[in-house]
Amino acid sequence: MGDSPDSAAITVEGLWKIFGSRAQKVLDSEDRHLEPAALREKTGCTAAVRNVSFAVRPGEVFVVMGLSGSGKSTLVRCLTRLIEPTAGEIRIGGEDIGRASPARLREIRRHQVSMVFQHFGLLPHRKVIDNVAYGLEIQGTPKAARHARAAEILSLVGLDGYADAYPDQLSGGMQQRVGLARALAVDPQVMLFDEPFSALDPLIRRDMQAEVIRLHREVGKTMVFITHDLSEALKLGERIAIMRAGSIVQLGTAEELVGAPADDYVADFVRDVPRSHVLTLRWISRAPEPGEPLDGPEIAAGTVIKDAIAVASASSRPIKVVDDGELVGVVDRVDLLTFLSGQDIAVKAGA
Repeated sequence: MGDSPDSAAITVEGLWKIFGSRAQKVLDSEDRHLEPAALREKTGCTAAVRNVSFAVRPGEVFVVMGLSGSGKSTLVRCLTRLIEPTAGEIRIGGEDIGRASPARLREIRRHQVSMVFQHFGLLPHRKVIDNVAYGLEIQGTPKAARHARAAEILSLVGLDGYADAYPDQLSGGMQQRVGLARALAVDPQVMLFDEPFSALDPLIRRDMQAEVIRLHREVGKTMVFITHDLSEALKLGERIAIMRAGSIVQLGTAEELVGAPADDYVADFVRDVPRSHVLTLRWISRAPEPGEPLDGPEIAAGTVIKDAIAVASASSRPIKVVDDGELVGVVDRVDLLTFLSGQDIAVKAGA
């Protein structure tokens, strides 16, 4: 994973969640390895999360995606023990969540971790400012101080002028902004998003995705985002974990998932993604050939391939692909055309 448990914002090791009266017995037997349908038929239990391990870096947007029933929502609820794990270890900020007392868990949920759900959960009889300030009220913050903080956060999420409105006077997108503001108001270390935009119209959903990106840039919170939508995952995630039947089948950057899918399941997920929009020049650069001129334009190795096409088209010389001033390789027009032609063939074959 590349992160030590001490440096990670969230560490999950060997996490299992098995639903059913015989959960512990299943965990202690070889039955735990059965496919979902076979496990239910034999034991009456469902293994929603199967031996999951990962670490989330401080300030990272970490996306967990998968189809319905893959275990992603159960996983995120296990992180703060809204659902009790059957086995495994969870640490947030270095603290062992499994060992936390009920009182300590309440403190963690009030102060360190905020959740944003698909259903906004706003209090209909309270004004927007009081909905945003609700977590601070639970903490015992005086009214003047919590209203001042709520007003500050409302401005941050673009809801200036709506403090005295009621939730039913707002659109769905605006209500979700209130939900975001409420989660931010307590200044948590970690924010957990469980498919928060899946009920919104596509245009509003796109706006809310952009809002999350902007807020992350401004406040830098560690975020774990659950979604079933690949485009949303690719847009938001610095790293993405793809789940299937309770297990993580691949964890990596968008470029790693699209460029080197771990199996047919992941390949099927990403087959319609335009690879030139995700992969960078680092992916297709090559060593210079003997005598090949190296006086062409320079482009950073992290440049997305589609953004390099204009430069390559305008130069008869190979492009030098550099990383922090160091030559990584070269790419010429033929390399780009070969890649783009192969991409077109791959898309047609997968159609």
